[in-house]
Parts: sequence; structure tokens; C-alpha cells
Amino acid sequence: MTAPAITTIIFDLGGVLIDWNPRYLYRRLITDDQELDTFLSTVTTSDWNEEQDAGRSLADGTALLVAQHPQHRELIEHFYGRWSEMLGGAIEGTVEVLTELKASQRYHLYALTNWSAETFPIALEQFDFLHWFEGIVVSGTEKMRKPTPEFYHLLLTRYGVEAQQAVFIDDNLRNIQAAQAIGMHTVHFQSAEQLRAELETLGVLSTVS
Repeated sequence: MTAPAITTIIFDLGGVLIDWNPRYLYRRLITDDQELDTFLSTVTTSDWNEEQDAGRSLADGTALLVAQHPQHRELIEHFYGRWSEMLGGAIEGTVEVLTELKASQRYHLYALTNWSAETFPIALEQFDFLHWFEGIVVSGTEKMRKPTPEFYHLLLTRYGVEAQQAVFIDDNLRNIQAAQAIGMHTVHFQSAEQLRAELETLGVLSTVS
């Protein structure tokens, strides 16, 4: 049986198209490398941040963490107070791939992102290419996040996409495995060059040129 043709490309945003890293801010505030590593791994952790991505308000998330680590109140409050300073810019090589896909007019382009609903408007204003997508599903708005299957199915259902006809691109292996489990083609993003090569292997970019 012939495999269904790929019709849709779904991008993660942070770490794939947008360079976001708390270190960009906190290395200005914490000069000792070991102290910086400890703060990011034990205070403003990924698990804590993901709860804001899943819909908890920034105010509630900040208050909770300050209550747990009152000695770090000022540093914690900077996480969202100076959040834009964590944006390192666009990942240009990936934007070039997105540009080619858009120009080809052969694929539906969507984004599925774990991102706070309160900070996402900052990215929308800063990065023009975010307006190229036919739709962006934001975890903080939907009150669910990757890697829960319901979040992937929400995009598929909302936009009438068949999982077997979609390629999902993400830098987080956990999220890739969840997409594979529901039948998507996947690219575990490591670099723009690697992304381009894997899309060529899937026959996606070869139809663009």
C-alpha cells in the first residue's frame, strides 16, 4: 500500500525557529557559573516553567516559587519581568527552510508550541515569520501541552490534518516520541542543516527546488 502523501509541516517554535534560553538573562545577573547552573536547575526549573506553559498564570507561578525560595525573590521575579531578554533571536537556518516551504505553496504550515499565553504576544510582535503559519496552537491558551496526546490531536482536529500526512519538527525527544505514537512523521531537530537533510530524505524539500 502506498504511504499517504505528506501535506502538512508542523513546527515547534522555541529551540527550532526561535532561540530562547534563560541563560541569556541570568548570566548577566549571576556571574558565578556554578551558582548559575544551580539556580536554573533547582529554582527556575523547566518543570516549573512548563506549568506556566500549560496555563498557570505568570503571577501565580512566580508567587509559588518565591514562597518556596524567598531568598531568591528578586532573581525569580526577573524570570518573567525581564522575559524578553531570554530571546536570542531567530534561528536563521530554520527560518530559511520555513521560507522555502512557504514559497512552494505545497504544504500546510502550522506550529504547536509549549508557550505561556502571556508571553507569546511578545514573540508574535518580534518575529514576522510567526505570521506565516495557517495556525499556531499555544499550550498556555489551550491549558494543555506537549507531550500529552490531546494537545497534538487538538491541532489535527482543528485544522483537519491526518497524522500520517504530517511531519512534526521538535527539538525535544519526549515530544517527538509522542508525535510518533499517534502516527506522525517526525524530525528530531538538532540543527538547521540536519533538518534540511531529513526533509529532503522525506521528499519534502526536494519538491521545493
